[in-house]
Amino acid sequence: MKNDKIFYLITLTMVLAFTSCDVDQTQDTKMPDVDVDVESGQLPAFDIDWADVKVGTRTKMVSVPTVKVVMEEVEVEVPYVDVDMPNGGDKEELTIAVEADISGTSHSLEIQEVVATQKRLIVFSKLSSTGQDLKNETMRISDRIVLNASDDLDVKHYIIGKRLPGQFNKQYSYISNKNAIVRKLKNPKTIYKR
Repeated sequence: MKNDKIFYLITLTMVLAFTSCDVDQTQDTKMPDVDVDVESGQLPAFDIDWADVKVGTRTKMVSVPTVKVVMEEVEVEVPYVDVDMPNGGDKEELTIAVEADISGTSHSLEIQEVVATQKRLIVFSKLSSTGQDLKNETMRISDRIVLNASDDLDVKHYIIGKRLPGQFNKQYSYISNKNAIVRKLKNPKTIYKR
């Protein structure tokens, strides 16, 4: 079996070698005369012109997908919430932000409510289409609030709405409404509501 593979490989190599080149015979074959007296023979001679291969690069104009995200720093009013948790540790100012990448149709994204439990903050944001055509543009939308709260709180985000395409949008949980989540919480307290 192994010898068959080697034979096929050698045969294939010879076929490729002769089919990728131009062969011109420059001398005829002459077989030796068989006599009592043996004269020397002559093997054919060939000039072989091998294929001329050039490898390099060229500059071509091609269409490639691009994402344009323009972020500007502007001064805006953001909600500020001071939270005193029972048995809470040191307090620090925390910015709670939610973001989404959108394309196709413009959307708004707003933090609707923040609910506190023992050591967790649950942030509910709402994603809604505005109906405006973005004309093949991609943009990032966001909303934020500032909390003065214990620095060891765990923050969990839920976005009420349909998840939009894109890798960036996979970082949050998307839900149709918040009722099922709120029912599972033990002693929830709303600390912010829009």
